[in-house]
Amino acid sequence: MSEPFHVLIIGGGIGGLTLAQGLKRNGISAAVYERDRTLTDRLQGYRVHISPTGGLALHECLPPHLFDVFDRTCGAPTSALRFFTEQMRLLLAFDGDFVAGTDPVARHRSASRITLRQVLLAELDNVHFAKTFQRYEEQRGRIVAYFDDGTRAEGDLLVAADGGGSRVRRQFLPDAQRVETGVIGIAGKIFLDTARERIARPLLDGISLVSARGGLGLFVAIQEVTGGPVGGIGGNEPALAGAGNLYDNTRSYLMWGLSAKREKFSLTDVELADSAALATAAARGMAGWSRAFRDLVDLADPTTISCLPIRTSVPVAPWRTGRVTLLGDAIHSMTPYRGIGANVAIKDAARLKRALVAARRGERALDDAIHDYETGMLDYGFRAVRNSLKAMHQTVTDSLPALMISRLTLRAINTLPPVKHIVARRLGEE
Repeated sequence: MSEPFHVLIIGGGIGGLTLAQGLKRNGISAAVYERDRTLTDRLQGYRVHISPTGGLALHECLPPHLFDVFDRTCGAPTSALRFFTEQMRLLLAFDGDFVAGTDPVARHRSASRITLRQVLLAELDNVHFAKTFQRYEEQRGRIVAYFDDGTRAEGDLLVAADGGGSRVRRQFLPDAQRVETGVIGIAGKIFLDTARERIARPLLDGISLVSARGGLGLFVAIQEVTGGPVGGIGGNEPALAGAGNLYDNTRSYLMWGLSAKREKFSLTDVELADSAALATAAARGMAGWSRAFRDLVDLADPTTISCLPIRTSVPVAPWRTGRVTLLGDAIHSMTPYRGIGANVAIKDAARLKRALVAARRGERALDDAIHDYETGMLDYGFRAVRNSLKAMHQTVTDSLPALMISRLTLRAINTLPPVKHIVARRLGEE
């Protein structure tokens, strides 16, 4: 590797910032270029599940004191994961040790996206905002990135961490596709300080999942804020003052997400619908469900109700390794139905960091190290894409026989503790 070696990271999301932290910890120069100008440019107001694999990778990349801050600012540990019918009949429950775990690093966590981003930005002195990537060129063995504001940056490696709509990917792998699934999600927040007593108790201590007749799926999760900021990390961002309750980062809440094929919501244009129309569509979709579930729509803060079109990526063939590589949604964007997208991006970051550290130390040739990273990433990354897409189809299936078989399977697992332990070990993994 050349002296000095410098990495250009396009995108300041979870994966890109994790990589930047890992490289800094290992003495490798890197700079992050993020298109956002403010923290409200994109929806970042909901929780994110960090799996044991994600926790191990963050622990590897963050300096110990920042990992400690991350751990202390997470929400209360999830104590249950339950599968219900739309009439709130229990199918399968993982409680206690099935979801809690005893490893202080490799365990399930519920993190605020806002706080996690604060942790990942902490102590990084080479992050550039309002930098929209335009294109790159290879010049004499170096990479030059050009930005919409007319500036440029030069480095030895360019990493695409710029999300599902990656401009780097469009130039580097123009045939790689990210496609609509035809499924839409409507989501909302219920703040527990004003509504806790009106929420059904089984929904207040963990995660609840429903696959309903008619092709609708419901996800419910709790984010219990257990303490205040730590060292200035956590709490509300001053830049978000006045941005609304969607970005509130201090109050405990329940979040729910209802999903179905686009036509099920009977809206002309779901993406342009206001919160009232989205709430009406969600309530209409849950007509006939248990009152405990229907109440969630009524209790949601109207300003937090939003919608999200669900997209996925199409597997790509391996490419010739060079001075451009990719991680996270920039290459293997997936549906949210396994809750693993962020964790796979964090895993990518840790593995790419290891590859660059090995090359920096002279243990591997740079191209060989990056090639090994890419080979593994394409394998587990697109396996996660397939599994999350499969989970989506199972959740919103219109097939009554398929739904009945799924429910019988869940009930059977619930009666077999050894099988439950095997399934529990796979929770949140690709």
